[in-house]
Amino acid sequence: MVVNVQNDSACYELAQKYVSATEFTLEEVISTLESIRADTSRKDEGNKQFKETAVASLELHLPRTAEIKKRKVLLKTKLDITTQELKKLIGEEYGFKHFNLILMGQTLSPGKRLDEQNVKNNSKIMVLVVSSEQEKTEMLKKEENKRQQDEGLQRTQKGFQILSERDGSEDPVSTPYLEIADQKGNPLQIPDSERKALILAMGFHEKGRALMKKRNHSAALTHLLQADEQFNKCNSALLRTVDNYAVLQLDVVWCYQALQQLDCLNDARQRLERAEECFKRCYGEQQSRLQQIKGHTGGEDVLFLRLYLLQSLLAYHDGKKNQALNKLRNVEELFGQLCLDPEKMHQLMTLGFSEQEARLGLRACRGDVEEAERLISQRKTEKKELKEREREKRRRRLQDINTLVELGFSKRDAARALHQTRGDVDKAYTVLLDGAEAQSSDGQSNLDQLLELGFQKDMADSALRLMGEDLAQATQMLLDNQGVVPPELLSPSPPSSSSEEPSTSSDSTASAWSRLDEDLVNEVLEDIPRHEEDYLDLKLDEEQELMLQIRSSLEKQSSSSG
Repeated sequence: MVVNVQNDSACYELAQKYVSATEFTLEEVISTLESIRADTSRKDEGNKQFKETAVASLELHLPRTAEIKKRKVLLKTKLDITTQELKKLIGEEYGFKHFNLILMGQTLSPGKRLDEQNVKNNSKIMVLVVSSEQEKTEMLKKEENKRQQDEGLQRTQKGFQILSERDGSEDPVSTPYLEIADQKGNPLQIPDSERKALILAMGFHEKGRALMKKRNHSAALTHLLQADEQFNKCNSALLRTVDNYAVLQLDVVWCYQALQQLDCLNDARQRLERAEECFKRCYGEQQSRLQQIKGHTGGEDVLFLRLYLLQSLLAYHDGKKNQALNKLRNVEELFGQLCLDPEKMHQLMTLGFSEQEARLGLRACRGDVEEAERLISQRKTEKKELKEREREKRRRRLQDINTLVELGFSKRDAARALHQTRGDVDKAYTVLLDGAEAQSSDGQSNLDQLLELGFQKDMADSALRLMGEDLAQATQMLLDNQGVVPPELLSPSPPSSSSEEPSTSSDSTASAWSRLDEDLVNEVLEDIPRHEEDYLDLKLDEEQELMLQIRSSLEKQSSSSG
């Protein structure tokens, strides 16, 4: 391109100086200078437009193709759109199907906004075309992750379903079960259907929280949403008295923000409203009810920090700058109070307390070391007394079971009767006696019916015994075998060479299922924290990171509008 700039004497003189200092021709230097001047002018106009309308100019570096002659192009757009939306614009304009966007060596995340990824006015972005095979590999990887998530979800559900079916009638040492208790460890009497739903809800929640600690927010979210579904099956009156439901809402929204799921903003807003309302009901005005129950309120401040932080984030995305700023100030104030003095932590830990105990104790007592020491010691004493009560309860239970066994009842029936009568031996004996008489009566009735049908007494009796007193199955067996019980069912098979106690395939199958059940139960029990206030034990590093991001975004917004 030849540009006639001889009338611009300053530019012409500058071009001649560069010619003498370089090996380029006068025309080449003039063309370069004109290009620089046009680029500067374009940037000035772009900066003015960005300041007035917030529409940014992005310099796209396109890949070399036969169809595209000009590799550097300008694209006008606002920066509050997601990368995925920008990719759609580029794809429609230039015909690319599979590509990534690269800014300063980093691939832009599809679900995140441009301004959240340091994309600015005049940013240079590379369009990197990827092969369909590469995209297929990424898709297969996503499908495998989804399969693993679904499998994990099913295992969690099965494990907690098994636990929810257990009523505590068996020995808890060999057959673990879950009990819903208050903050003091006292069991709550809840209808059976609600108890099962609540165990599933709390189980999914704990698994989700365990995944959140590993920053696996995608898998965590699937578990948390399942927990939400189970909580909704519980009595609304029950949910109004516990903070579990409010904490769950916070955790769901926290995963939304960690995964940059901007399409869930409306749901997130509703969940935060429910959480705030639930906290008010559970804790009372100015946390008066919480103070009355626990004697302190400092530990729960971490929940309000998260609540205000997420509310600030939503306000920012809604364009409500002042509201976002006000909530952020509340967050920063709470953050300052919750950041603990390392020396105070060290003091408590040298007394033999764990890091978690020290952190929870100091926050509960708002940094008072002596009060924290007293509180932690009191908690340890209460836990020890609770364990002693549980141990004594088990000892009495085993003693009562043995008493009923000596009276001729099976150990399993005795345990269930005691559980049904809440440990009253006399009532349990009555229940067992009534049950035995009813069973005997039912058995005789079933036998009489088979005799009336014309079957022989010994065959009818054997069929009922083999079918567990099930009249329909016993009748079908006799009909299928011309009124007799097959000999192989009446007499056991001879011992095999490999074992003195042969087992049937059904025994083996039952044993395999039993082992699988126990594996699932043990797997889900690992995710249940040992400390009852584990959900309050936040280290606040993720919160600090988000807090600084919001502060930075608000300041950038202020400077650009100014």
